Amino acid sequence: MLLFSQYTKGIFEKLNWLNYKKSPPQTSLMIKINYPHYNFRIKEEDGREVIFDDSRKQWVRLTPEEWVRQNILQYIVQVKKYPASLIAVEKEISLGELKKRFDILVYKEAKPWMIIECKEMNVPLNGPVLKQILNYNIALQAAYLIITNGTETYGFALENGTAQPLEQLPDF
Repeated sequence: MLLFSQYTKGIFEKLNWLNYKKSPPQTSLMIKINYPHYNFRIKEEDGREVIFDDSRKQWVRLTPEEWVRQNILQYIVQVKKYPASLIAVEKEISLGELKKRFDILVYKEAKPWMIIECKEMNVPLNGPVLKQILNYNIALQAAYLIITNGTETYGFALENGTAQPLEQLPDF
């Protein structure tokens, strides 16, 4: 298994993302997301708000991060036309002996194609967030990495050991 430092060496050095603790470098391209209108099903259950997740076909606790996740899911399904049947939400993966859960994974041709890491709106998208998704990608080997807090979204295409910033989410 690749070590994290081996995996990231060179991939993000030119972009200088991994050193940022507060916000991404000025040279990064932010992806503009126009979220579609959607009538989310929200209710109160045991004194907590829950939202129905169409992908998981279940009610889940409505946290600030879940709100971001549900909105980006609607964007990729309604606007980008990613097939809902090829999207996995909050599934467990093994990173060595650690068990972690990715937020969203889109499959294409039966292989992981895109990982989307969601954070709540007040969480800055910085080096630690990028390291988190890169760790997931050691196991998943997706071609695209997306990080979002609902307000800001950044994406990268990984190819031949380099990372290219995305101006928009790729078409399926």
